[in-house]
Amino acid sequence: MTQFQTKPLTPSFGVEVSGIALKDVVSSGHFGDLRALFEEHSALLFRRQDFDDAAHMELALAFGPIEDRKADERKKGEVFEIPKVTNVASDSSLKGDDGMHKLHLESNFLWHSDSTFMPTPALTNILTARVVTTEGGATELASTRAAWAAMPQDLKSRIQDRGIWHHYSVSRAKISPELAKHPMFHKWPATHWKSVWTNPVNGQESLYIASHAYKVDGLSDAESVALLDELMEFCTQPAFTYSHSWDVGDVLIWDQRAVLHRGTPWPYEQPRTLSSICCSMTDSDGVTDMRLSSDGGEL
Repeated sequence: MTQFQTKPLTPSFGVEVSGIALKDVVSSGHFGDLRALFEEHSALLFRRQDFDDAAHMELALAFGPIEDRKADERKKGEVFEIPKVTNVASDSSLKGDDGMHKLHLESNFLWHSDSTFMPTPALTNILTARVVTTEGGATELASTRAAWAAMPQDLKSRIQDRGIWHHYSVSRAKISPELAKHPMFHKWPATHWKSVWTNPVNGQESLYIASHAYKVDGLSDAESVALLDELMEFCTQPAFTYSHSWDVGDVLIWDQRAVLHRGTPWPYEQPRTLSSICCSMTDSDGVTDMRLSSDGGEL
């Protein structure tokens, strides 16, 4: 790992990496070193990279299968396009409805882990800035690994060994009941995951929650919401968080098993575009061990 230099993003998690161009990590044979940093620190920052779409795809494929939420919508011959988090010419499944698209963007202001609502959730998000604003628009991270390690035992004991149910529409309903009705947020049935993810590489434990979570095994709906809110509040304290203000070319990579994230508002009249590729879990990432029965998860 001699080509990499690192410095902490926070005292509890994350490192800024320098000393090598991110676009060359795979071709130079250093992806294994980068993956080791990812497993150890949970979040990696590379500043002001020359990192085009081809390099973005190459790095993502090294992490695992590309997540493609629109595979069922794509016509024969259409190719995967790197998703954009943007207010420019709405390019999500809510295209053509600027009001709904804006609400969809605002739902990203909730703390979440990507794709906990999908049959195979995301391992990582590789996020890079293409167009930035003069203010606002930060991306914030929260380490559920560091939070779990520091959590009082009485709070831990209320969630440990329980399963948690997730559904895409749940997070959207927190923004707008109308938004939550959109077919995009009902593609997948509810998922059921263990509450604590054990990293298969180093044995470190993390709480696995998200804004999509709605029900805890053995608790009523009201008790579930109250506990999930309490856990989220604990995990997103300043001691466990990092806020990144973007420059064009910055790249953030984080472990979705151990890190929550959210966007922050920006002046909506200013264009902002981030390119985002999520990579799906594989068995080697621990997903099979996390999966619980899907019976009984109706909303």
